[in-house]
Amino acid sequence: MGKRTETEVVIVGTGFSGLGMAIKLRKEGREDFVVLEKADEVGGTWRDNTYPGCACDIQSHMYSFSFEQNPDWTRSYSPQPEIWQYMRGVAAKHELYPYIRFGQEMTGARWDADEQRWHITTKNGDEFVSRFLTLGVGALHLPQIPRLPGIEKFEGAAFHSAQWDHDVDLRGKRVAVVGTGASAVQFVPRIAKDVERLHLFQRTPPWIMPKPDFAMPGWAKALFAKVPGTQRLYRDALYWMLEARAIGFNGHPGVMKLGQLLAKRNINRGVKDRELRGKVTPDYTMGCKRVLISNDYYPALARDNVDVITDGVTEVRERSVVDGAGVEHEVDAIIYGTGFHVTDAFDDLEVTGVDGRNLGKEWSSEGMRTHLGITVSGFPNLFFLLGPNTGLGHNSVVFMIESQISYVAEAMRLVESSGAAALDTREEAQDRFNAEIQEKLEKGIWTQGGCKSWYLDAKGVNRTIWPGFTWRYWLQTRKVDSAAYDLVGRSE
Repeated sequence: MGKRTETEVVIVGTGFSGLGMAIKLRKEGREDFVVLEKADEVGGTWRDNTYPGCACDIQSHMYSFSFEQNPDWTRSYSPQPEIWQYMRGVAAKHELYPYIRFGQEMTGARWDADEQRWHITTKNGDEFVSRFLTLGVGALHLPQIPRLPGIEKFEGAAFHSAQWDHDVDLRGKRVAVVGTGASAVQFVPRIAKDVERLHLFQRTPPWIMPKPDFAMPGWAKALFAKVPGTQRLYRDALYWMLEARAIGFNGHPGVMKLGQLLAKRNINRGVKDRELRGKVTPDYTMGCKRVLISNDYYPALARDNVDVITDGVTEVRERSVVDGAGVEHEVDAIIYGTGFHVTDAFDDLEVTGVDGRNLGKEWSSEGMRTHLGITVSGFPNLFFLLGPNTGLGHNSVVFMIESQISYVAEAMRLVESSGAAALDTREEAQDRFNAEIQEKLEKGIWTQGGCKSWYLDAKGVNRTIWPGFTWRYWLQTRKVDSAAYDLVGRSE
């Protein structure tokens, strides 16, 4: 028999969302909560992704908590080990470790209308019973691995970038890389110089801007550490600079044309061969897919030991990969740089709400719909952090997370102060939010840009991105609008 734990709040996940929520609860004097984490350490995607070259594509001084600024970032864009270290440091400083239950992977959650409680089950067979359930599970944690024909026959190593096998020595090996997304753009330059041969299988080339990365000078670190307010000024400048990029993404494709000129210059600088240049130049409007940044990706593709294949994969044999043109490439290892399940990340979520409604099934058939990306009608006291349509293409998602944790904390206070057992989103409020957001997305680059991307679900609807400025999201979530909710039941 598994163990049963009763608590007021259950938080799932210890990425930026889960840690931020736990810190917020502690700041409000709440101690009656538990954080469930499937792994043995905090960090979410920054713990899991350890591939060579892994780094953030938003500047670290912005991609961090506003209330926990770090004057010691070594670079403008920090590498993964440093971001992970920052997260562990934050968890330790705010004494979160005693609240975290490691090795507890949530398998399901059921709302009990009689008890007005959530019953959460985990892989270990344990049960957690809580009044509020906050899911900080994120979308970038389920690797998307394509089913290549014949892969079961392959005798070499095969792994996804998010499950990097550090025991495999790639030096002097022949390697096939499938996919050219954000991860591949970072790890390809790191491994290209060590491998004997690298075959890069590209379906659609990404737009890649130069990366304005630099080592943070000692004087800047000293200034940030010693002079109060200077780091906040720097962060504010970064925020507004990044925020300006939203204009191009939202119905002003002319701005993107300027970006495309810079990106094409980046291609021309790194790739002299005309045929290769043609292969890596996108034919869709910039911003339709995630815009990437790199200074070393194109020079890596231009190396003599690297070839870019645009014919796809038709078959995998014991020691080789056959492309769509019938050419056989002998390889010792296959690495998937194919990203994550995003729009279907919650399909297997066994979350049961009012009247036995299954959230995963509803979302997979009707599309993911929430109110503000946080609450869902028919699922009382359930909160998502970085839920549907709150991802960003232009700024730091940590800003969105901070808006959400404040909103969730206020929603909890609203329930308690009203003497109700729970709050449930009104269907019309949810419908209104989704109608507004989809109308904006229709005009945006993701829909109009002429590409298919992981932002879109199976029906071609964008369920990922927040369209527009993040300050607008902050305004919408600054205060809980009680008119959007029904207060349910009586608190015991």
